[in-house]
Amino acid sequence: MATAQQIRNGYIDYVLMNDEKPKSVYSFVKKLKISESDFYEFYASFESIEKIIWVDLIVETIDTLQQQEVWNEYSSRDKILAFFYSYVEVLKKQRSFIIYSLKQAKDSFSTPAALSGVKPIFEHFAEDILNEGLDTGELEDRKFFSKRYKDALWMQFAFILKFWVNDDSAGFEKTDEAIEKGINVTFDLFQRSPIDNLLEYGKFLSRNGHFKEKMRF
Repeated sequence: MATAQQIRNGYIDYVLMNDEKPKSVYSFVKKLKISESDFYEFYASFESIEKIIWVDLIVETIDTLQQQEVWNEYSSRDKILAFFYSYVEVLKKQRSFIIYSLKQAKDSFSTPAALSGVKPIFEHFAEDILNEGLDTGELEDRKFFSKRYKDALWMQFAFILKFWVNDDSAGFEKTDEAIEKGINVTFDLFQRSPIDNLLEYGKFLSRNGHFKEKMRF
């Protein structure tokens, strides 16, 4: 009987050699010399194989990071930076498949189907880190906006992934630079800024009626 890994490897080999999915499960299992029941024991469709591959890559990244002794010593910013640096390293092992998989996705603002299992995992991971930052005061807790921080990080996820796919620099050094600049700018926006001081000052004046009175000298 075939294993899940054998079926997955067979699928990856097929799509990379043919630049398309197999015509049917029947024709695919014939090439692997297994039965359809063997296939459906592990996967419901070819699409489910791709989703699981993507999920495994992000789970591997998160698990590896959280097992490091220094992980809990990192700031929220450093944890997100570490994630993206580590994630692209993990992706390198499947770069050809990643490029193929994303190429199949329609160019739209929606999350590609293959990444539908990745998004909730990343958002849960990011939200835990963001909440830590809010609790420690590293990040500014803004009414309404704080809950959207994870959305900004998911946008960074999509940007960095696309950037890495198109990066032709040696050792993907441009991707490392994109991660550093993009995440640092994003976290700068999450932290307290002069705008927050201005808004608080405006609230103070409003509460004390200064906006209702004419200034007299």
